[in-house]
Amino acid sequence: MPPLKQHFRILNTDPGSAARLGLLSTVHGEVHTPAFMPVGTQGTVKALTPDTVKSLGAEIILCNTYHLYLRPDHRLIESLGGLHRFMNWPGPILTDSGGFQVYSLGKLRKVTREGVIFQSHIDGSRHKITPELAIEIQEALNTDIMMCLDECTPWPAGFQEAESSLSLTLSWAERSRKARTNSSSQALYGIIQGGMYLELRRRAVEAITAMDFDGYALGGVSVGEPKPLMEQIVSETAPLLPEDRPHYLMGVGTPEDIVRAVDCGIDLFDCVMPTRCARHGLLFTNAEKVVIKNARYREDNGPLDSDCDCYTCRNFSRAYLRHLYVAGEILAMTLNTLHNIRYYMRLMEQIRSAIGRGQYAAFKTRFLKDRRMSEA
Repeated sequence: MPPLKQHFRILNTDPGSAARLGLLSTVHGEVHTPAFMPVGTQGTVKALTPDTVKSLGAEIILCNTYHLYLRPDHRLIESLGGLHRFMNWPGPILTDSGGFQVYSLGKLRKVTREGVIFQSHIDGSRHKITPELAIEIQEALNTDIMMCLDECTPWPAGFQEAESSLSLTLSWAERSRKARTNSSSQALYGIIQGGMYLELRRRAVEAITAMDFDGYALGGVSVGEPKPLMEQIVSETAPLLPEDRPHYLMGVGTPEDIVRAVDCGIDLFDCVMPTRCARHGLLFTNAEKVVIKNARYREDNGPLDSDCDCYTCRNFSRAYLRHLYVAGEILAMTLNTLHNIRYYMRLMEQIRSAIGRGQYAAFKTRFLKDRRMSEA
């Protein structure tokens, strides 16, 4: 089926970089890009209500096909009105195909040309996901952006292994495209794999873009490879993607990763980092990374981040946040997650503002310098 019409348009570009300001249009609302998607793997951004997530500035979230297929079952969600109604999230939702989660199962999975046979991490039951089933699940969920099933190339991988893996991803992408039945309201993105080999990445771009998807994602990065190698893959692959389609960097990452990738023309990001770090007491600020359990905060009456406008920073001291975390209180998870998500949303707001002013290159230089100084 042909791609969606007017799914994405570029509003402004930065004269000193490849950064661009865009608008993503879906039936559930618009997304201003570059954007970060909080991860709601099982139909919830952990520790936060949907209203809270929206109030923090999130316009789109990510949910996971693999997890929702296993529990509670995509057919149940469909019968209850789709994922938006099921979780009461009014905005756009992107669903990952589950390829990375199946990849993470290791010995519990077997990959064939037909699909992936795996054991559930919940009860050990056996399942088989094919490109066609991945699309069927996502159409049942009725999310706004679907992803093709892909095979995430491991790190490290030799050239032949990466080439074989890419061949599978390309075949599955074509099957996903053919399986799609709803092109009027659900976008479908193709995924660029190829491991850490630029030759394979270029080959993947040529093949996947020829299939004419609504958007394109760079997958198979941030899987254990050295950071400079990841940055090289992104910086040399992103410029090859069609300018008129959204560019999505999957599973990335740190604030520094995001700032560098925007410079290469990336529009969408997702990562569990802000929520997972929050649950483990690691909190983001521009001045420092705060490990809230540290004894140095026991009597600290100051806010977590004096520059932050979130509910946590406006109402509670570092001493109180430390007390909650050390005591194992549930409120600690909520307040910490609320702050970290708002930190990421504020970062994206600053990024979009800099691009809009045509000053992104200067923003990137200043931001990365400040981050290095804070960690020195």
